[in-house]
Amino acid sequence: MRRAARQRWITLGALLVLLALATAQYRHDQRQAPGTLLALDPASIVHVVLTLPGLPPENYQRHDGHWWRADGRRADEGRLQELVDIAQAPVISWRPAADFDAAKIGLAPAMARLQLDGQVLDFGTTAVTGPLRYVRVGERIALVPLRYTPRPATQDAQRIH
Repeated sequence: MRRAARQRWITLGALLVLLALATAQYRHDQRQAPGTLLALDPASIVHVVLTLPGLPPENYQRHDGHWWRADGRRADEGRLQELVDIAQAPVISWRPAADFDAAKIGLAPAMARLQLDGQVLDFGTTAVTGPLRYVRVGERIALVPLRYTPRPATQDAQRIH
């Protein structure tokens, strides 16, 4: 075998080994990823309840592809999409709730409570380590980016058709 051909085979073999290692690392990283807050598809959520301190609970129901308030009026579709998208918020890390003092991370009482089809998310304070918020999901605490914090309804919001 000529020298040039042998070098091509060695280079091809090294490239295949690197590709196999990269694939193995990618699969490992995917298995270790913390995932999302809930296993719900935002498009399948039909009932939302948002409770903020000092405000009455906001109840919403999805009918015929649109969001409606409990009083029968149409709801702000964009805001409700933001709320249901919280179900798929990327989690930076999970820890058992027992590892925390709930009062110290703003979960006793919670700063906000969001129920998506009956699954409860309690929102606490921001983390000192970065722009992240503590969220209690059952017996676990997640750290999620701040942009996934529920916001109150805007009083002056006008619907434009």
